[in-house]
Amino acid sequence: MASNAPSNPDRQLARTARESLVTEMGQSMGEVSRAVTARLTVLLEEAHTTREMHERQDAWTAFQRHSRTWEQGTATAWQKALLPTANPSPAHHRVSQFELMGDDVVENKILASRMSQFSLDKLGEAYGNLCARIQLLESTDELASHDPIRPEVMMLALVEQWMAVGLARNILPLVTDAMQRELANHFVHAFETCNSLLLSRGVIPTVDLRSRVKRSDAAGAATAVPRATQEATSRPGGLDPDGNVTRFQPSNLSAGRQGGGAADDMQRLDGGGRTPGAGGARQAADETRMMTAVSPLARARRRAQGVMGHLKRMLNDHVSDFDATEQHPVSPALARAIARKRDGGDTDPMSDGMAAPTDRYEYGVADVSRAASVLRDRSNELKQKAATQAEKATIEVVALMFQSILAEERIPPSVRVWFARLQLPVLRVALAEPEFFSTVDHPARQLIDRMGSCVMGFDARAINGSAMEAEIRRVVQVIEQYPETGRRVFQLVFDEFVVFLSKFLTEKCSTQRLVSLAQQVEQKETLAIQYTIELRNMLKDMPVREEIREFLFKIWAEVLAMAAVRNGAQHEDTVALKKAASELVWSASAKPNRADRAKVIQSLPTLLQRLRQGMGLLGLETPAQEAHIKTISDTLADAFMSKTEAIPQARIDSMAAHLANLEDFFSDEATGDLPLDPESIEMMLGMDASTIDVIADGGSKPTDAMLAWAQELQLGHWFMLDHNRQVNRVQFAWRSERKQLHLFAAMDGRSYLIQARRLAAYLQAGLLVPQEEEALTLRATRDALAKLDANPERLLA
Repeated sequence: MASNAPSNPDRQLARTARESLVTEMGQSMGEVSRAVTARLTVLLEEAHTTREMHERQDAWTAFQRHSRTWEQGTATAWQKALLPTANPSPAHHRVSQFELMGDDVVENKILASRMSQFSLDKLGEAYGNLCARIQLLESTDELASHDPIRPEVMMLALVEQWMAVGLARNILPLVTDAMQRELANHFVHAFETCNSLLLSRGVIPTVDLRSRVKRSDAAGAATAVPRATQEATSRPGGLDPDGNVTRFQPSNLSAGRQGGGAADDMQRLDGGGRTPGAGGARQAADETRMMTAVSPLARARRRAQGVMGHLKRMLNDHVSDFDATEQHPVSPALARAIARKRDGGDTDPMSDGMAAPTDRYEYGVADVSRAASVLRDRSNELKQKAATQAEKATIEVVALMFQSILAEERIPPSVRVWFARLQLPVLRVALAEPEFFSTVDHPARQLIDRMGSCVMGFDARAINGSAMEAEIRRVVQVIEQYPETGRRVFQLVFDEFVVFLSKFLTEKCSTQRLVSLAQQVEQKETLAIQYTIELRNMLKDMPVREEIREFLFKIWAEVLAMAAVRNGAQHEDTVALKKAASELVWSASAKPNRADRAKVIQSLPTLLQRLRQGMGLLGLETPAQEAHIKTISDTLADAFMSKTEAIPQARIDSMAAHLANLEDFFSDEATGDLPLDPESIEMMLGMDASTIDVIADGGSKPTDAMLAWAQELQLGHWFMLDHNRQVNRVQFAWRSERKQLHLFAAMDGRSYLIQARRLAAYLQAGLLVPQEEEALTLRATRDALAKLDANPERLLA
């Protein structure tokens, strides 16, 4: 009987792949260290208070002292992960899951989990492919929890070495973004190298994870879950594939845990308790995997639904009178305590016990801490006045959400203090509209998310006293004073804030001029396509020489479009250029009689002058113009000798009349994608365009999902743009009316004008990466759930 055990060469090949991965990542630590140094240097330059200056100087100095030791220690720890040391038995491993862990250990695991998630998202299918190949070589159903192929294992070693060499924990959050971006790039390359190595040795050239399923022992093969899904549920940090917070239990790592497995969780995204059969579970898991790989929008929605579904289940499980489908009147004592400002209430946490006037608008970090403390005390007081369990639970969840928002250090302190004033208005909404906890599309969430995403890219100096801060202040004050509560007021101010953004992001003179130019470019390109379409329709059945057709389609359509943008479609110069098109067609047709030839000779100088004038609008050089003129002159000479076909005068008159009012026949749906010509940008701008990067169409073809994602990007959001090996943090500042052109502005004054299809290609390739993968309130909800999952008793305490 043949043995199914892997041969030694197979195991050796798997080991070689691991060694390649660890070695390459170890060699990357120098670049990771330099990225951290660069980030600390930037932070040092941005510090604007003496305290921050000292703290960041200490952080910079400490890292310079210990960075080399950290690099070497991390690389060594990764190499040790390759050693075949005696690992705990499965039984012992299960028992150890219930052991108490110190706070430092837990914090290290959480931080490592977050960093590894960033790398996993960048790796995409490469991670699943390598896991499947290693599992095939070693005939195992699952990678060991300490396997260095798992990014969380390597990230945990990196974090532990950070502490081991004497670097302070509080420095890590300052540099995590820079560190994980650098590491993610090296992970991608290292995984590609390993996959290529195994692929070259013939190890499953085509990876189909759906064929690698694990049957649940407890369910007796009643449920099947893809290998990729099981690995996702085992990631540390307490998150399942749909974003649900999970408890650290050994049963969570099994597809067949009692009370429902990972597949069951997928089916409960809507908060219900439906449990499908094996086919339904497999289908749901496969759909999740495919959507994750194909559509970032679907993935984000799935995660959001998972978080909201988990919150709904927790509230229903622990609060007897909570029902997210019904509205309950707020108890009188609580209603008085959360009254609107106009009704005698006060939402300003900075007014409690402060001698300074409450209209002081310049707030610092200390003010944020004070506001958070005041809001926590207020929440405790409100819970004492609550008459029902549902009210207590709602107060606690909203309080935890705002604790998370106020702890977000990337939001300038002054803005966080204004956000703090929204806690009571949001609480009023949550009490009156329980669906606030079940949808991310509630206007209150959308408002906070949009304001938060816009300000995360600015430091306090750029925000304090700015129009952005003034608008956020106005929004909060309107909500405080508005005569009614609920989604209507939040929807109103959200719509107003979106309108404000469209002006604020383009208020600089240089940006305004570029936006105006870009809009003209889109208009010009749209018109050029429309003119070409109409010219083709008009000449479809006319006996016109190919040389004249090509000139009209490729040159003259552009001329008419440029003239229409600059002067207007009915300007006398534009009308004259339209007329020139019909005159050219007539002149190029056969001229058998003397009268027609005399007419051509008489009008030819004016016609040629008009043609040169039009080509001059496009910026064509004189040699190029003369080449076109020569081709036209040769065609006209043939017409004199009747070597071309005759065109009835009635058709020429009809064409001239159609050209005069050509815009009336345009159909916007017919234009399709617009090209973007970098040369025409600078010509139309009439100035040095060295600070503008025009990223025209080209490169790989994006998927429909990526094209849809590009159209869903929201103004004000921040991204990391990798263009021509230069990485810049940019803000999405403007989108043209037809959504064909998109403008991104960097902090250093550079602007990037990107055509729609190329934008989707950049998103697909990871060259344009959102700074935030989750909305602010969704992340706050996730943080609140993590605390409640660990201590659900606090809901009603």
